[in-house]
Amino acid sequence: MKRAGMAWLRRYRGWAIAGLIGLWIALAAPPGEVALRLGPDTEGPWPRFRIEPPSPRPGDEVTLEVRDRVPWAHILLTVNGAPAALQRIEDQPELGTWRWVWRFRMPDGPVQVAFYRDCHLGCQLRGRMALGEAEPAPSSSPLPTKLGLVFPHPDRDWKGRSGWAVELTYAQLGEDRDWGIDALAARVARHEAKGLRVLVRVDYDRGQTLPPAGDMEGLLRYLRYLERLARDDRLQGVYAYFLGSGPNDASSNRMAPDRPITPAWYARILIGYGESPLRVDHAVAVIRMANPRARVLVGPVRPWVRDQDGERRYRVDVPWLNYFHTLVAYIDESARSKGAMGVWKPGPDGFALHVPGRPEAARAAGYPEAEEPLRDLRGPEGARMGFRALYDWLEIINAYPSTRGRPVYITSSNTYAPDEKIPPAHNYPPGWLTAAWSVVAQEPQVEAFCWFLDADPQWEDFSLWWGKGRLRDAAAEFEALLTRAP
Repeated sequence: MKRAGMAWLRRYRGWAIAGLIGLWIALAAPPGEVALRLGPDTEGPWPRFRIEPPSPRPGDEVTLEVRDRVPWAHILLTVNGAPAALQRIEDQPELGTWRWVWRFRMPDGPVQVAFYRDCHLGCQLRGRMALGEAEPAPSSSPLPTKLGLVFPHPDRDWKGRSGWAVELTYAQLGEDRDWGIDALAARVARHEAKGLRVLVRVDYDRGQTLPPAGDMEGLLRYLRYLERLARDDRLQGVYAYFLGSGPNDASSNRMAPDRPITPAWYARILIGYGESPLRVDHAVAVIRMANPRARVLVGPVRPWVRDQDGERRYRVDVPWLNYFHTLVAYIDESARSKGAMGVWKPGPDGFALHVPGRPEAARAAGYPEAEEPLRDLRGPEGARMGFRALYDWLEIINAYPSTRGRPVYITSSNTYAPDEKIPPAHNYPPGWLTAAWSVVAQEPQVEAFCWFLDADPQWEDFSLWWGKGRLRDAAAEFEALLTRAP
C-alpha cells in the first residue's frame, strides 16, 4: 500500500503541486479577490490580465486587457487609484468569457492596477496586479500628529508625519469628475500613500449641505450615496465620514431657504430622531450595515451665526450654541432609546468641529492678536470668542451621557470669523497657529486640528500652499509644527 501511494505521488506530483498552489491562492486572497504579481500575460485564477507592451516603462502608453467568466456590469479599472480609460467591451462566447480593454499611460514608480465590479452600488474589488518593481517597505512608520489640512496639495512634504486630510464629496454629484466618488477615491488613495488619515465630508449638493427639511426623497438619495461610499472597497481606509457642514448657516440651505436644516431634521438624517428606535433609514444605521468598521461623525455647526436658533436654550443664550445644544440633546435621546432596544453602536462616533479664530477680539481686549487662542475672551452675551469657542462645543458634548467623552475633530480652523469676513491672507497674526496648536496639544479629546485650507484655486486667501500675503507666516508655522512632537 505504501509503494502504491508513492507511485501515485510520483505520477501525479505535478497536478498535486498545482492544486496546492491553487489552494494557497484561494486561502490567501479575500473572497472575490485575486491578487497577482506575475507578469504581462497572467493565466492564473480569474480574472486574467494581459498588458501591452509586456514590460512598460514610465511614460509608455499601456493597453491592459482583463478577461473573466462573469459579464460584470458597472466595472472600473484604476491605476494607482486613478480611473483608466475604457476602450471596449467584448463578449467571447466561444471561450465562455468577457473581455474588457483599457488604456493608460504608465506612471513613474511602482504601479498597482485594480479591477472593480458593481460600482453603482460601491465598487467591489474583483482582481488586482502589480506592475514594475515592488515599492520597498518604509524603514519606519510615520509618526501620528493631530495636524491636518483641508484639501492637502499632492506635493506637500509631511516630514514623516501621519497627519490628517479633509476631503469633500456631494451625493447629487456622484459621477462628477471633480466631486464624485471616483475623484474622491483617487484623492483618498493619494493621501493614504502618504500615510495620511482621511476625513470625508459628505454634502447633499452645492449650496445645500444636507437635504432640505422634510424632503424624504432627498433623504433617501443621500442615504443611498452614504451606503455606496461605505461599501466601496477603494474607500475602506477612510478614517471617518462627517455629515455636512454649517447646517445652521443660511448659505448651507440655498436650495430651499424656506425649509432650513433644523436640529430635529439633522438628527433625523443622522440617527432617526423622532422615528421608531428600530428604523434603519438614517445615516448611522446605513453606514454601519454597509461597513461596520466605518466611523460616523456629526458635522460641524458654525459659531457666531444667527441664522437659526434651537428649541433647547443653552446656559449661554446665543443662536449657534442653542442650535448645537438642541442637536446634541436630540442625538443623545435617540441613541439612548436605541441602546435600550439592544441596537449595537446606536450613536455617532464623534464630532467634527468648526473652530475659527478671531485675532481682532484679542487686540480689542488689549492683548497681542497672536495670543487670541490663549485668552478666554467673551462676547456681550457671554459666549466665547475666538479659538476657545472649542470649549463651548466640548461643554455641550460632554453634558450628555451618550456623547460624553466622544472624540472631536477640528475639520476647519483659521482666522476667518463668519461675521467679520476678513480672510487669513489679510488678518493672520504671526504666531496664531502656534498658539492654537498649544491649546490642541493639551486637549486629549481633540484628535485632529485641520487648517482650512491648503490648496484650492478658488480659496487663495485661505491657502497655506500658495502663502498669499500674511499666510506666508502661517505656512512657515505649519511646517515648523510638523517637526514637533505630536
